[in-house]
Amino acid sequence: MGEEQRSAGDAIPAGCELIEVHVAALKQLFNAIDASPFRERDLDPDADEFIVGWAREAPRGAPLALLVGLDRDPGPADEPAALRDAIHAFFMHRARITRSRLRQLLGIGRISLLLGLVFLTVAVGLGDLIASAMKGQRLGELLRQGLVICGWVAMWRPLEIFLYGWWPIRAEARLYDRLSKMPVRILYRGTATPGAWRHDWPAVPQKQLIPQKSPPHAASPERVEEEPAGAGNIPERGPIASATIDTIAPRRESKSSQTPR
Repeated sequence: MGEEQRSAGDAIPAGCELIEVHVAALKQLFNAIDASPFRERDLDPDADEFIVGWAREAPRGAPLALLVGLDRDPGPADEPAALRDAIHAFFMHRARITRSRLRQLLGIGRISLLLGLVFLTVAVGLGDLIASAMKGQRLGELLRQGLVICGWVAMWRPLEIFLYGWWPIRAEARLYDRLSKMPVRILYRGTATPGAWRHDWPAVPQKQLIPQKSPPHAASPERVEEEPAGAGNIPERGPIASATIDTIAPRRESKSSQTPR
C-alpha cells in the first residue's frame, strides 16, 4: 500500500517486461548539453543505452514498461505525464530516423542492383567476345572467366543489402515503436532532502536548469541607455604611453649632462 501511495503515472500491466531505472532527479535522464525544451530533448546516452539494451534482451513481442525510481519526494501532479510524453517523443523520433535510414539503404540497394546488372551483362558479353576472338587459346578462356567473376563481384553490394542489410534496421525501428508506446511510472523513494523537487524539473524552468551565458564582450543595450547625459562631454585622452616616454627622455639627458668634469 505504501508503494502505491508513493508512485504515480501509468498503470503497469501484469506480465510485461519491466525496465527499472534509478535516478536522483528527473533531469538526469536527459542530455544535459541539449538546450532544447524538455519534451524535445534527447535522453542521456547512458540512460538511452540502458533502456534500449534491456528492451533488446526482452522476449520478442513482450509488452514493455518503464519504472523510474526517484530519490526525491513527489513534485507537481503533471510530472509523470510530462515524463512519459518526453520519453515517448524521443523514441518516436528515433523510430522515424531509423525508418528514414532504411529507406535510404533500400534506395542505394536499388541503384546498386541496376548498376550491378548492367556491369554483369557487359562483363559477360565482353568475355564471350574475347573468347570468340581468341578461340582455342587458354588466355582467352581465362579472360572470359575473369570478367564473369568481376561481374558477379559487382553484384555483391546489392545482394548484401537485400539479403542481410535491411531486416536488422527494420527490427530496430519496431523496437523503438514498442518503446514509444510503453507505460511509464515513477516510484518516489523520498530519500533525498525534503523539497528537492523544487530544484528539479518541472518545478524549475528549462532556462534555469541550463543557464545561457552571454560572451563577456557583448554589450547590453540597457546599460547604454542608463549612462548619464554628461558622459559624452568627457574629453578624449591622448596616447598615454607616448606622452610618458616624451616626458621621461629629457630628464635622462639632463642627468647625463650634469656629470662632474
